[in-house]
Amino acid sequence: MAALRIGTCSWKYDSWRGIVYGSKPKINYLEEYSTRYDTVEIDQWFWSLFDDTVRLPEEPAVKEYSDSVPDDFRFTIKVPNSITLTHYYPSRTNKGLKPNEHFLEPGLFHRFLETIQPLSGRIGSLMFQFEYLNKQKMNTEAELISRLDAFFETVDPSFPYSIEIRNPNYLNKTYFECLKRNNLSHVLLQGYFMPPINEVFGKYKDHLGNPVVIRLHGPDRKKIEGATGKDWSKIVFPKDEEIAWLPGIINYLYEKEIDVYINVNNHFEGSAPLTINKIKKLLD
Repeated sequence: MAALRIGTCSWKYDSWRGIVYGSKPKINYLEEYSTRYDTVEIDQWFWSLFDDTVRLPEEPAVKEYSDSVPDDFRFTIKVPNSITLTHYYPSRTNKGLKPNEHFLEPGLFHRFLETIQPLSGRIGSLMFQFEYLNKQKMNTEAELISRLDAFFETVDPSFPYSIEIRNPNYLNKTYFECLKRNNLSHVLLQGYFMPPINEVFGKYKDHLGNPVVIRLHGPDRKKIEGATGKDWSKIVFPKDEEIAWLPGIINYLYEKEIDVYINVNNHFEGSAPLTINKIKKLLD
């Protein structure tokens, strides 16, 4: 039977006190979070590429996360950007575009899997998030497809993998065929200039893989941070029309016995927990 899990993107926000957390001055945020939700997205390990240094998850943090949640809790984890970035961020190098020698490097990915071993039984999906790839970073979609094929021939097939792209023009038959032959799933992303999820789902609903991760992000990070002052305790930009189609998507995937993860970001409406309350009410 298919499972539906709804959680947030990251979890340690003091402004969620009174919504998710209690008033005690010192708490284990994740442990308390896991009493209300059964999944969360780990974003922090994505930020791993610093100049010529790669930082992978540290054992104490991984063990702490594993010990803080029940056995049936699931993490969706963003793979380090040292593996998914084609080039270093220009602001990091001050030298313009510098190729990232670690891009889709099997050895580095294997080391990453070793670092997160304590979580191996609680991983819902490992998400490869690729930034928008202009012609300077990736000549053609075919080049990316070729790199993905070569990479996934080498990795441990026992983990669930998902791909998130930021190039709308890459959403085509060739891309989804690549996912299918490599047993990968597509991340449905709402925001970042991608087509609305309901449009992508309507075209490619039979090519999404299992599980399906739905990530709800807003279109303008700076605007919503300015409006909230990074106080994530209230909804400031309601997007009811963008969640109204979730029941139809979920019902369809349920019938196909596909597991669904919905990851909600504070930047979507202003408060991820309050957005989740709206989604759950809608689903009821």
